[in-house]
Amino acid sequence: MARPLLIVPGLGGSGPSHWQSVWESELPDATRVEQADWDQPHRDAWIAAVRQAIAAKPGSVVVAHSLGCILLAHLLAEHPETPVAAALLVAPADVERLTPAPECVRRFAPVPTNRLPFPSIVVASGNDPFASFARAESLAAAWGAELIDVGNAGHINVEAGFGPWAAGRAILDHLITRIDAGR
Repeated sequence: MARPLLIVPGLGGSGPSHWQSVWESELPDATRVEQADWDQPHRDAWIAAVRQAIAAKPGSVVVAHSLGCILLAHLLAEHPETPVAAALLVAPADVERLTPAPECVRRFAPVPTNRLPFPSIVVASGNDPFASFARAESLAAAWGAELIDVGNAGHINVEAGFGPWAAGRAILDHLITRIDAGR
């Protein structure tokens, strides 16, 4: 893959069988953006870590899951000049409506709805326990992202049966083809 990928997991990180971890191990240009505590993320510190990773690899494609999608929206609302080429946003968590949500998650509300300044795709499920499809659809529209409906796929994680997720890799390839073609 010609473009660098930055993997941004959600709350709890992505375990070894999660599709993000599989992609990280399989794709030579993929790097996970680490943080101090995946179970108690500090928004500002996490934004700083993602900004540092992007600065080291400008023009990266960000591959975010769940709370990682919301983090990217916050980063771009605060720093719209961030040099990202594109984003694949999978199962964005609805931090405004999750109940009961831990305090560390509530700190990510409200979700920024600024249009993203680069091509992006939101992948959503009809039965995601962390966000309704309607909410994912409204975030995709606000962010100016293409929306891909994967049916009833839970939170698109290991618990929902997603390991390597070949269909997700095809979506990522589609996104990279779009940016390489200038669309």
